[in-house]
Amino acid sequence: MPRYLLTRLWQSAITLILASIVVFVGVRQLPGDAALAMAGEEASPERLAEIRMQLGLDQPLVGQYATFVGNMLRGDFGASTRTGTPVTELVAATLPVTLWLAAYALIVAIFVGVMLGVLAERFRGRWPEWIANGLALIGLSVPNFWLGILAILYLAVTLRLFPASGYTPMGQDPLGSIRSLTLPAIILGTSLAAVIMRQTRASMIETMKTDYVRTARAKGLGSGRVLFRYGLRNSLIVVVTIVGLQLGGLISGAVVTERIFALPGFGKLTLDAVFTRDYPVIQAVVLIITVGYILINLAVDVLYSVINPRIRVGGGS
Repeated sequence: MPRYLLTRLWQSAITLILASIVVFVGVRQLPGDAALAMAGEEASPERLAEIRMQLGLDQPLVGQYATFVGNMLRGDFGASTRTGTPVTELVAATLPVTLWLAAYALIVAIFVGVMLGVLAERFRGRWPEWIANGLALIGLSVPNFWLGILAILYLAVTLRLFPASGYTPMGQDPLGSIRSLTLPAIILGTSLAAVIMRQTRASMIETMKTDYVRTARAKGLGSGRVLFRYGLRNSLIVVVTIVGLQLGGLISGAVVTERIFALPGFGKLTLDAVFTRDYPVIQAVVLIITVGYILINLAVDVLYSVINPRIRVGGGS
């Protein structure tokens, strides 16, 4: 296991370097001019040249990348070309909102998806399975933005069960913060819950046909104990895999969800940066997301051996 972790850390470092190159070059290929967006349409050529010099855009691309990497290693992502605010301050103000939303949506998705998957397997061919499959089909088919609009219309405006928009900081009012994120988290976690439900059901159907499950039943263990101790536990590997793979979609879906519910999160910051050609903010946002992907994939691989000790990775003992 230690050898495997070292290998994965080395691979992650290479991935991060390649990602930084792709992000750096890709951002500069966006249509438009960052200096023009910053100075305005009426700016003189002299003013544009001055801004390009301040931003380092007059330097060769290799020199710009070397400066970017050096600043990044010091934790300095520069300042926003749109507002002049340090990028670290913008990230610190918006990232917690998206992390809370994603974590809340993940909890909702895992709970609902696993519960419906277990019910679908336990009552195969009966009405609970039909309901679970129908809900999963809706979750996979209906776009999040449409569900969000319907949820605001009926649950927030008509029934007044949740706030229609806005965000309460967790440090200011924990209960109010949870309440403001409940509806967005449900909408954001719907599609992931549907995927988890389908995969949990399929995995449990296969698991319940195995020899060790038949042996457990032959020993006189109750159906509930066999279902949860053997069927669900071994099916959790599939759940962990799905969560690791789909977490990226969860974060990208947060951009739309935050827009619908007017949440001041990472998604809003990203969209504003793209629209205004704010290079420092775009670079920081994409690199932070890349690091999150790498850490999540590493954690998923480690969790495999924790959930099922029979699984050994990378030749570990």
